[in-house]
Amino acid sequence: MPILHLILVALVQGITEFLPVSSSGHLILLPNLTGLDDQGQVIDVAVHVGTLGAVVLYFWGDVRRAALGLPKVIRGKIDDQNAWLALCLILATIPVIIAGLILKLTGLNDALRSVTVVGWATLIFGLVLYWADRTGTAHKGAGDWSLKDAITMGLWQVLALIPGTSRSGITITGARHLGYARQDAARLAMLMSIPTILASGTLLGAEVALNMDVAAAKDAAIGAVFAFFAALGALHFMMRLLRAVSFTPYVIYRIALGIVLLTIAYT
Repeated sequence: MPILHLILVALVQGITEFLPVSSSGHLILLPNLTGLDDQGQVIDVAVHVGTLGAVVLYFWGDVRRAALGLPKVIRGKIDDQNAWLALCLILATIPVIIAGLILKLTGLNDALRSVTVVGWATLIFGLVLYWADRTGTAHKGAGDWSLKDAITMGLWQVLALIPGTSRSGITITGARHLGYARQDAARLAMLMSIPTILASGTLLGAEVALNMDVAAAKDAAIGAVFAFFAALGALHFMMRLLRAVSFTPYVIYRIALGIVLLTIAYT
């Protein structure tokens, strides 16, 4: 795979994976603008591994707490904040795993991957994010995360299976609607992405591992590294920006991107 193509895919995926702007929309737009071919599943898995590493590093304190609490959850002993966080993350991830398996087994996931679907999802769910951000209060923090809110946000995350919705965007939307402050909504959305990306990456990785050759493995490693640094930079940018501004700039960008994608789809 040409190195420039590999770097472009990694940068696009890394930057847009955690910003509420739809990574799938950008990956569809990329070949339309450049004429490049689809990068394939090997690179998809690699860049997801890279972005996973970035979010784990950025939120290492929370990740460590959840990891320490996981053994207690397994034993059914929810007696501290670490175990509570781990339990909330587990419950928030179950809906998207179940829905994702259903889509994969029925083949509907492939049917949804069209420029038209991505364009409409990018546009519509961008407007939904604007509505939730404008009408949502800010009376809750990440420390107030309850089992009910975790399950509710998990159900919102199911919508991310529609390409163009944006995983981070829709979970942030759900959190803002529930009354979480902007930074806390983004923080919870990022933490929810870790088990979700891990589950989807494991599934895809199992499919491609047996067919990967040395050249593909080298490309995958390069893609993962570039995606890691791109995602880390995007996370740092978004979390700092949210101290001063709302999600409106991302909404405006989504509307513009959705219009471009729908123009491509219908012409």
